Amino acid sequence: MAKKEAKPKKPSAKPVKGEVKKDKVEQPAAVPSAKPAESAPVPKKIDLDEPAVKKAIDEGQAVIKDGKSKADAAWAIYGHLKDQGKDLIVAAFIKGATLTEKGALTYWYNCRKRAAKEAKPTS
Repeated sequence: MAKKEAKPKKPSAKPVKGEVKKDKVEQPAAVPSAKPAESAPVPKKIDLDEPAVKKAIDEGQAVIKDGKSKADAAWAIYGHLKDQGKDLIVAAFIKGATLTEKGALTYWYNCRKRAAKEAKPTS
């Protein structure tokens, strides 16, 4: 007995449930943004030239030169700038402790947590 050759199946004319024919798909019209481009938040200017900030950065760089860790440098910087804003401290960590932006943010959280823990009275 000879086997019959299998014929390739033709695509069915009926779409399968949940399938959309490609030739009838319409692109949604572009909707104009409700917010104007001018309302985008403007990044804050961080002044690393203030004397207190410069002193903290210099101390952080000195700690690094002494062969200590970046965590020690960040802690030294945080000690000088703990009353400043997060963005300023993170920028000082980047410059003074040679950290990346993400690393500096992590060190800021860790320094903040350590400072809160040390300030807490033991009972």
